Formats: sequence, C-alpha cells, structure tokens
Amino acid sequence: MKILLTGFTPFGGLTRNPSQQIVEHLARVKPVSDLVTAVLPTEYERAGERIRALIRDVEPDAVICLGVAQKRAAINLERIALNLNDSPASDNAGVVAEKRCIESGGLPTYQSTLPLTKMANALRQHDIPVQLSDDAGKYVCNHVFYVARHALEQAGRVIPCGFIHVPAVTDDEPGLPLATLIQAVKICLDTLAETD
Repeated sequence: MKILLTGFTPFGGLTRNPSQQIVEHLARVKPVSDLVTAVLPTEYERAGERIRALIRDVEPDAVICLGVAQKRAAINLERIALNLNDSPASDNAGVVAEKRCIESGGLPTYQSTLPLTKMANALRQHDIPVQLSDDAGKYVCNHVFYVARHALEQAGRVIPCGFIHVPAVTDDEPGLPLATLIQAVKICLDTLAETD
C-alpha cells in the first residue's frame, strides 16, 4: 500500500512544527514499505496546489495529512472537512481568509475515509490519548483536508484519506513528547496498512 503522508512548515509563532518533524523522521525510518512524504507550505493556495499535485503524481493508495493544534492535549482524528476558510490568522503568505469558500459549487463537507475507529482503538491500546474530532479548524489544515478529499472525488478515486491533528511538543500538558507523537502516527500508519 502506497501511503502519502504530509505535514506543514512552521507558522505563526512556531519555530518548529511537530507535523513536519514527524514526517521528516518517518521519511528516514520508513515504518511502512511504501511511504511517500511531503511537507506542505502553510499557505492556503500553495498547500492546496501541492496536495492536488501529489495526489495526481504519486497516485497513492491512501492519504494522511498531519497538522498541529497547539491547544489540544490528544491526538485528534478529524472526521469532517468543511468547504470554508475562515480564520483571522494570516497564512505564511500573509493571506487572511475569512468566510471564503474553498471550492465553488463543492460539497459543504467531506467525511474522512480513514479507519478512524480502528486507529483510535489502536492508540488507546498503547495508552496514547486520542479523540475523534469534528473540528479541523478553518485554517490551512482544514483547507488541505478538504482539497485532498475533493481532488480524490473529482478523480473518481475511492481511497482512505483524512486528517490528523497532533498537539504541541511538550513534556507538560497540554501536549505530548515528540517520541509519543511519532509513535502515534506510526500506529495509525500500521493500522491503515493492516486494513488494506
């Protein structure tokens, strides 16, 4: 199974983005045999273009996009992508997108097609805090989640695709150590590969 795994560059006040750190680590150790990794720019337009190009060129069997949600204390398996950019925060290109539709005429929402329940159960078995979430935000993370699902739908490709938010890297709450975040994503990759 060829899995496409993406993360993001730092943004806002972050000097490091744990999603990028996880992706770069897993690119080196290759926990599954056919893993393709990429770090997306934290910019609406460029990130959307990049995920579309990756899906087209890589032709993956599954897509997992990672992002950081700094105030959350658990791995968040996102269930819903909204057709909406709506954040007062600017992206790394200085764009503020408030109340903007991502795809004109597109569906209002897309559901994750990852095996979220299996992933959550596997994480709990390893005592890693996890939540199923209906709020992927309305910033670049949600944008990429929506664009990835839309691109696959437009191409007629029915494959697992979704988004996982990780908390900030810290030994204190809220947050988790980087080693735990890496372990969590490896577990999700393994679970996905097993359901092939």
